[in-house]
Amino acid sequence: MNNVYKLHVRLIKTGLQNDPVSLRRLLLSFAAAAPASLPHARSVFARVPFPDTFAYNTLIRAHAHSSPSHSVSLFSAMRRDGVSPDNFTFPFVLKACARLHIGHDAHALIIKLGLGSDIYVQNGLISLYGSFGSVAGAFDVFDEMPERDLVSWSSMISCFANNNFGYEALGLFQDMQLVGNLKPDEVTMLSVISAVSSLGALELGKWVDAYISRTGLKRTVSLGTALIDMYSRCGSVDDSIKIFNAIPVKNVLTWTVLINGLAVHGRSEEALKVFHDMKNAGLKPDHITFNGVLVACSHGGLVDDGWRVFESIKSDYGMEPTVEHYGCIVDLLGRAGLLNKAFEFVDTMPIKPNAVIWRTLLGACVKHNDLKLSEKAKVKIHELDPNHDGDYVLLSNVYGQVGKWDEKANVRNSMREKKVGKKPGYSFLNEGDMLQEFVSGDDFHPKSNEIKRFLVSIIDDLRLDGYTFFTCNALHDVEDEEKEQSLSFHSEKLAVAFALLRFKDRKTIRVIKNLRICYDCHCFMKHVSNKFDREIVVRDRNRFHHFSKGSCSCKDYW
Repeated sequence: MNNVYKLHVRLIKTGLQNDPVSLRRLLLSFAAAAPASLPHARSVFARVPFPDTFAYNTLIRAHAHSSPSHSVSLFSAMRRDGVSPDNFTFPFVLKACARLHIGHDAHALIIKLGLGSDIYVQNGLISLYGSFGSVAGAFDVFDEMPERDLVSWSSMISCFANNNFGYEALGLFQDMQLVGNLKPDEVTMLSVISAVSSLGALELGKWVDAYISRTGLKRTVSLGTALIDMYSRCGSVDDSIKIFNAIPVKNVLTWTVLINGLAVHGRSEEALKVFHDMKNAGLKPDHITFNGVLVACSHGGLVDDGWRVFESIKSDYGMEPTVEHYGCIVDLLGRAGLLNKAFEFVDTMPIKPNAVIWRTLLGACVKHNDLKLSEKAKVKIHELDPNHDGDYVLLSNVYGQVGKWDEKANVRNSMREKKVGKKPGYSFLNEGDMLQEFVSGDDFHPKSNEIKRFLVSIIDDLRLDGYTFFTCNALHDVEDEEKEQSLSFHSEKLAVAFALLRFKDRKTIRVIKNLRICYDCHCFMKHVSNKFDREIVVRDRNRFHHFSKGSCSCKDYW
């Protein structure tokens, strides 16, 4: 920065502050020193009497990453001043628009100006369409490109990965390898790893890990951290630990990702140890780190440890706890059954509790069958977020658990009157290069009848071993047989039945579910793991459950 100011002063002293060549050099110096130099750069630019395309491009480029709104404003000013944009203008304008999720009409303008065939502009368009979630628009641009470089392929892979087209991202990555002169770089591999993580496909993850080693791509901090997260999200936190231990350089995010991984896998004490190791290594935890540690304490029932960590945020590091940190403490107390203490904590919070915090309390009240406090929490939630389907379902469940069927029916009727729909439960598992998806109570899957028949036979066998339905949370006050029918075909049960049918030799079954696993399905998985001698790994909305030999890694504390 000092060198930039010195250059500016020298130009003023020599009277060259308006010389076009000198101004170019000055603006380039400002761009190189971004973002610290940007306010001064804008001040200097405002005094340029007749800025040309190069001057605008330089400032637009300098702002595109750290201050995208200024990039867009500069482009608008460029158009108003009648300065013609060129193929160097649009890549950075498009980058800024992608960050702001604006610019739907940019493609039409680019075509109008005759710049639609430039590879750098086309790469920018792929990223822009991806930021809108328009995968088809991005692929149209990609498909029509006569030539593609590494950025073209990486941008399209990223577009697929970021919009939940994991297999398409991996398929395109494989196609890319057939192009002989292209070698994937770190940016490409980060998108590939993201795709694998979203799919939860462990075998694919191991293949990607081996590919990185085989091609000699350097394991940077970013790449190593992404691999740690990938293995955790694919259900193998032990592999996360191996990657972590092998990385020579670790930053705060690296430690945080491992702590989060251990937390969601229920390995709370290990997460706490990694947190202390991180502090001993001289690194300062950030807000995300504390969130992960508090989640670990909550999942493990480590109430005293959780309190100490929470209090250290301010006392040891001078940071103000966020609403997420307060929410973790509410969850910590609620899971432990300390409901009154949790309510007192919320009442004395220095910041206003949001709907998520009250929803956390409601979930804890349902878990511990406290109807009075459940109703109190629901009133608070209704004031903040009256149309969230999960709140009605939770309150309905607590009425069911205490046998208040009329009240339960009233909650369901209220949902219908207010047109609040219940989000359907679905689960999926990976089979080769495709996803098998299952929807609760639906005939969605092409082999639905076969799966359901097999599932019924499994349930009949498990009953002989002591399995019984947990029917309190069934939807209506109906006969037990009808409740059992409702619970029989939950999506994760359908997924496991399919896996047992299709994969005779697969020792581990991995299922991803969009909602929190219910008590009945949790019990079912324990029995199946023992009966069929399989490990079942379920990744639900909140955490991982590893079922083996009739028990779960959560130790039934969830």
